[in-house]
Amino acid sequence: MTTIHKHRTGDDLVREVAATKVPYGMLALWFIGQCGIIVKGGETVLYIDPYLDPSPSRSFDPPFAPDKIADGSYVLITHEHSDHLDKRTIQALAASKPDIRYMAPGCCREMLLELGVSDDHIVTARTDEWRSEAGFRVKPLPSAHEELEYDPELGYRCVGYVLEMNGVKMYHAGDTIVYPGLVESLQAEAIELGLLPINGRDVFRNAKNIIGNMNFREAAELAVAAGFETVIPLHYDMFQGNSEHPGYFVDYLYERHPLQKSHVMARFERFIYVSASALE
Repeated sequence: MTTIHKHRTGDDLVREVAATKVPYGMLALWFIGQCGIIVKGGETVLYIDPYLDPSPSRSFDPPFAPDKIADGSYVLITHEHSDHLDKRTIQALAASKPDIRYMAPGCCREMLLELGVSDDHIVTARTDEWRSEAGFRVKPLPSAHEELEYDPELGYRCVGYVLEMNGVKMYHAGDTIVYPGLVESLQAEAIELGLLPINGRDVFRNAKNIIGNMNFREAAELAVAAGFETVIPLHYDMFQGNSEHPGYFVDYLYERHPLQKSHVMARFERFIYVSASALE
């Protein structure tokens, strides 16, 4: 008899996040689509780019509605595109969970205010500066989607986030290509767990105003060059015409860098990352 295991969705997934115990030196991650990740370390729960709008253009439905979110002390937004700063999700959170705080690039502030987030709950993502919060530290890094865009008053339009949480250092790139200086910035941080987009870019998508990212080869080489202990690919299966096969990423690493650890998350999977510090 074969037992079929299904990843939890809806109330079951929300309860799973709340019930999961995460000892020091570990992080629990849930993949909720596109670049959306739930991160839990100790009792702290963060949402990065939560995209929960049941748009007909999605390839699959979101795991739960935004108002189902029970836990979460912080939402990190990498840039203003709708699959990263999701208006439906943020508006629902602002109404049902007013205590949640948000970090986002300066260009996102007005949009967050319009969606009901209070001004004193918005923190501007100031790149290359560490900020300490309850249960974690965060350092935004510039992202180039597909180029670096900087405003003297608002800062970089797109960012990624380096997190120190529960004894683990991780990096969520948001949307970016590999730009000069990114490898060196990441090497300096000694990233253990890195999350990178792999959907790529090309002239045909650009002609449709689809702004791209690094492709699977570039993402694999970045993970190796930056010294990630483990790498997870993101941003590859949400929209038809702007997708990629994650198996190509895995195959490339196996052929070129067989010692590089990686993990492809199933939809809505809970993944437990265990760092060396957990074993000391």
